[in-house]
Order: sequence, then structure tokens, then C-alpha cells
Amino acid sequence: MKTRIIAIVGPTAVGKTALTLSLAEKVGGEVISADSMQVYRGMDIGTAKLTPAERARIPHHLIDVVEPGEAFSAADYQRLARAAVDDIASRGRLPIFSGGTGMYIRAAIDDYNFVTVSNNPRVRDELRRQARDTGLSQLYVRLADLDPPVAARVHKNDERRIIRALEVFETTGHPLSFWESQKDARQAIYDAVFIGLDRPRAELYARIEQRVETMVATGLLDEVRALMTRGISLVAHQALGYKEVIPFLEGRCSFQEMMETIKRETRRYAKRQLTWFRADARVQWLNVSDEAKAQAEIMAILAHRFGL
Repeated sequence: MKTRIIAIVGPTAVGKTALTLSLAEKVGGEVISADSMQVYRGMDIGTAKLTPAERARIPHHLIDVVEPGEAFSAADYQRLARAAVDDIASRGRLPIFSGGTGMYIRAAIDDYNFVTVSNNPRVRDELRRQARDTGLSQLYVRLADLDPPVAARVHKNDERRIIRALEVFETTGHPLSFWESQKDARQAIYDAVFIGLDRPRAELYARIEQRVETMVATGLLDEVRALMTRGISLVAHQALGYKEVIPFLEGRCSFQEMMETIKRETRRYAKRQLTWFRADARVQWLNVSDEAKAQAEIMAILAHRFGL
């Protein structure tokens, strides 16, 4: 029999953390974070990482796994997340994935085999040189022309993923999306219930703005300063909420410009997250404006599916 799991997904700031904590207490669950930035130590405020008090309520997994300068891929996440599922289930607890990184959710839960195209250091070095000489934006434009599906999900400043996608194309003659379409189906290896959380757009955007204000008020700038002092990594340079602070700390933009940029880019990120998850027909969407009602609806879904 397949292991039972729950996946709570949705855009940033929608309210996944609070609902997941409450749900885990009700069903005897433990939480597996599905956030590509919360795996990094020292990146706490800008990733809205749970507080020690919140973590004390329910055991959490895959938070603070590596240093920002260390490599960590979706394949690494898949390996660690599946080990966490086995560990949690072996103790009679219910694994609950919670997060907004769609690629991580899919890698862990679905029968997902990663592209096996070997690295090509010569091609990669040449692409890095082009990024330095002509700008990453030119490489992104090229990716959008060669592989629109991948470009649609990759941020225009995500140098690592842009270069990897172009490296795959130049090495094999086929775009990355071609290889992805060859290797797997959207088929869960677990008995999985997917719950998507959403709110009216104006409400979600207001929560995003409030979250950004709170992050800055509670020390985001000091957190970025500390990372810069340590020799800020490529990861932090590309992370939402971090890369926008660096120009302000370096005197290249005003405080107000920094705030507006973080809020705008976070709204855009939320839209990309919704697009990703809405493409998965397995996700059952709930309006979480009334959290008590959403909790009741989830319990009804779980009672029907798992008999909980």
C-alpha cells in the first residue's frame, strides 16, 4: 500500500504555514518544507522561515539543511524529502508537504526522473562568459526563443537555471523541455492529497505588502548585511527579498525603490506559483480567507480519502 501524504501548496503569503501547523496538530502530522530557499541556513527573515516557537509545535524537516554557498538541487531535495517521508511514516505520523516551490513538490511526490544530460563544462564556461560580456538578459531572451516552456518558469535573473537550460540545448540539440517531456508522467508515488490555498487577489497582494513591511521591520537588512559580510553566495544574490536589498545597501537605489521592487517582484512570483499549481488537475483549491472553514473542508477531504 502506498504511503499516505498531504501536500499544502499555494502562493507566497497565502497562509500555508498557519494552516499547516493547525492541520498537523489535528491529524498527527509532521511537516516537510517545500521551499527552495528555506533549506539555507542564515536566510531566515527573507524566506519567512518558521520561528523556533512554531517549530516547537510540530516537527519540521528540510529547513536549514545547507549553507548558502553550498550546492543544493531539486534532485537533492527529492532524495532528502523521500527519506523524510519514510522516517515520518515509520513512526506512525502523517507526512505533510507545505510550500510554494512547485518543482520541489513534484520532484518529491511524483515519479520524477531528472534529466540525465551530462554537464558540459566547456559550454557552461562559454555561456558564463557571454553573461558577463553581453548581460544575462540576452541569454534569457535566447532561452525564451529556444525553449518557451522553461523560460516561462525561470526568473530572468536566475543565472544558474538559464545557463543550465541553454547548456542542455547546445549539448544535445534539444531544449530542456523536450527532455523533461520524455522522462516522466505526473504520477504520484504516494497516496497523495493535494490542497491548494488561495485568496482574492487584492487580499493576497495586501498580505504580500504587509509581509515585506514586517520583514524589513524585523531585520531583513541586517540579515543581508551579515550574508554580504560572509561573502554572499550566488544563491542569496538571486533569492527573492535578498537580491533587491543589495542595491540599497550598496547605495544604488533608495529605500523606497527597494521596498517597491521587493513588493512588485513578490507579487509576480505569487502569480508564477499560481500558474504552476493550477496546471496540476490534482490540486483541490480552497479559499483560505476563512481559515476555520478551510480547515473544516480539508478535514472533510481527508475523511473521505483517508478515513481520518
